[in-house]
Amino acid sequence: MVVRHATAGDPVAISGPGPKQGVIAVGVAGAPKSGQPPELIQGQATIRTAGGEVITGFLTPHQLEVQAEQFRTLAARQRNAELHQLFEQSGIALAAMAALSILLGWLAAGRVLRPIRTINERVREISATSLHKRLALEGPDDELKQLATTFDELLARLDASFAAQRQFVANASHELRSPLTRAQAVAEVALGDPDATVDSLRTSHERVLAAGKQQERIIEALLTLARSERGLDEHEPFDLAVVTESVLAPRRADAEQRGVVVHATLEPAPTLGDPSLAERLVANLIDNALQHNLPTGGRLDVMTSAKGGRALLAVANSGPLVPPNEVERLFLPFQRLGRDRTDHSDSVGLGLSIVHAIADAHGAVVTAEAQPQGGLEIEVSFTQRAA
Repeated sequence: MVVRHATAGDPVAISGPGPKQGVIAVGVAGAPKSGQPPELIQGQATIRTAGGEVITGFLTPHQLEVQAEQFRTLAARQRNAELHQLFEQSGIALAAMAALSILLGWLAAGRVLRPIRTINERVREISATSLHKRLALEGPDDELKQLATTFDELLARLDASFAAQRQFVANASHELRSPLTRAQAVAEVALGDPDATVDSLRTSHERVLAAGKQQERIIEALLTLARSERGLDEHEPFDLAVVTESVLAPRRADAEQRGVVVHATLEPAPTLGDPSLAERLVANLIDNALQHNLPTGGRLDVMTSAKGGRALLAVANSGPLVPPNEVERLFLPFQRLGRDRTDHSDSVGLGLSIVHAIADAHGAVVTAEAQPQGGLEIEVSFTQRAA
């Protein structure tokens, strides 16, 4: 339409001695005779067209009009022919451009989607038993590369979590099997003794009961750990000082029997969470401090306070020297220091791991530090409840 509009117009015009007028110049040479009618006037006409000049000789105005009409017809035909040719060439050019655009789009899409296909294929190869594999996507540092890097970091965390879970299951199986095996061995020895007496059978029975109680403690600790790792369903207000006093009161007698002096500074420390789990956290910290204290002349310091928008609980105890590089390991399940790993009398090796899990469930932060003179100082920082 644009080309048609640009080529539209009258390509022929007439100019002569008669009343006929036009656009393309027509020059007439000679002068009319006196009294001669206009339609009989003749002159030498020159008709100019786009292709040059055409001299037609002596023409009357009527002949000039006829000649001009012929030129108009020829010009119209030429314009239509040019438009048709232009339409054909434009169609061919458009088809070629469309094909080229499709080809370039296909190549560009293939280049862009190639990393996605690579990610898809490698992800399909990764399962729970092959979490060590990584996408390791190469190429420019674009959004897809960043996505692959983030996925690799997720795989690393999952791999570490699965490894810790497998280690936990193995340790739990060992811890549960040990008292069961010991109880079974005691029972078999007692039953196989032909000279067994009431006292020996009573002793064997007490040892079996002790093994059963240890299994019960392990199972209870595992349930508490699982409950803590699940998170909190509700958050209730409570005061760490009140919880700590309720835990510490019945243990003062045990501390006195062990020769441990208790120093408690319990200032109000309001916070939010699960009071029963918080009580288990405090109990585990105090029991751990009492159990791993000095045989005589030990010390147990317990402190609660509110500081800097946080509710703080700190428990410090004297005891054997703890290597600083071993402190973090103590918060893993079934981990003990040195020879304590084989001591199954009281500890089940889950106390500090439960503390860590309960703190995580409350959004609290646990820090532990080995004291130079021996023992540990552990601090738990809760979010303080608004007044």
